[in-house]
Amino acid sequence: MKTQTDSVSDTDLEVAMRVGIAWRELRRGAMASDVRDVIYGVGGSAIEPGQMDALDLLVTVPSCRMSELAEYLHIDPSSATRAVQRLVKDNLVEHVAHEGDGRVVYIAASERGRRIHGEVAARRRTILLRVLSDFSEDERQQFAELFERFTASIDTAVTETIRKRRHH
Repeated sequence: MKTQTDSVSDTDLEVAMRVGIAWRELRRGAMASDVRDVIYGVGGSAIEPGQMDALDLLVTVPSCRMSELAEYLHIDPSSATRAVQRLVKDNLVEHVAHEGDGRVVYIAASERGRRIHGEVAARRRTILLRVLSDFSEDERQQFAELFERFTASIDTAVTETIRKRRHH
């Protein structure tokens, strides 16, 4: 039986391996925890990357439903509920009543959440600008385009793999 990798060149396999190693290093490398500390903070005002992901949406809207947050974060509603419970506990978001329907629960970034989001976003921007300064303007543009395509392609590949599993 022929597999997908049988028709892939040695060069493509090498590139895939290099990308895989770089991806792993981004996630788990020795510097990963230092990068997290520099961007997301340490001590009492530190937040988790997932909390920042939620705040990235919540600071741009007056409020939103839990289902909207779940969709934005690409997680199931029960995971969004748990994430929001932690955000509320950490005083980063607050529940807001819906004017038209008291049964509908909306969430909004708290004042503390907006302040901490601003601080983390500034640190994230500073680090990214420093990293990108090692590349020429054309390379930065090309990198952004390729990275966006890479991310979209991951989503497509995972969706296709899940779909194939369900049909077998």
